[in-house]
Amino acid sequence: QVQLVESGGGLVQAGGSLRLSCAASGRAINNFAMSWFRQAPGKEREFVTTISANGVIRNYSNSVAGRFTISRDNAKNTMYLQMESLRPEDTAVYYCAAKGGGTSRNTGSYDYWGQGTQVTVSS
Repeated sequence: QVQLVESGGGLVQAGGSLRLSCAASGRAINNFAMSWFRQAPGKEREFVTTISANGVIRNYSNSVAGRFTISRDNAKNTMYLQMESLRPEDTAVYYCAAKGGGTSRNTGSYDYWGQGTQVTVSS
């Protein structure tokens, strides 16, 4: 079993930056693909970005490409999301997720989820 805990959310002005962390426990994540998803009130959960187990492959949704950067430190059993040039439409609860095998953009493919952390971007 893997437990995931997000941190680093908060309130930031449009154009600002924020760094989220996802700490894993229970077992090592070095063989898991990991991803970030987000969900705004009244909206479906949507894919944000994913990273392969060894960190070589990274993919982003069109809405965040060029602004967000995903990374991981398997020695620390932690994944990160660096968010820059934030916009009000980025406001959402951000969730980290993990799965065996390769990367995926589908929420149903993931075995483990964190509790989420709130990101609010003001105009």
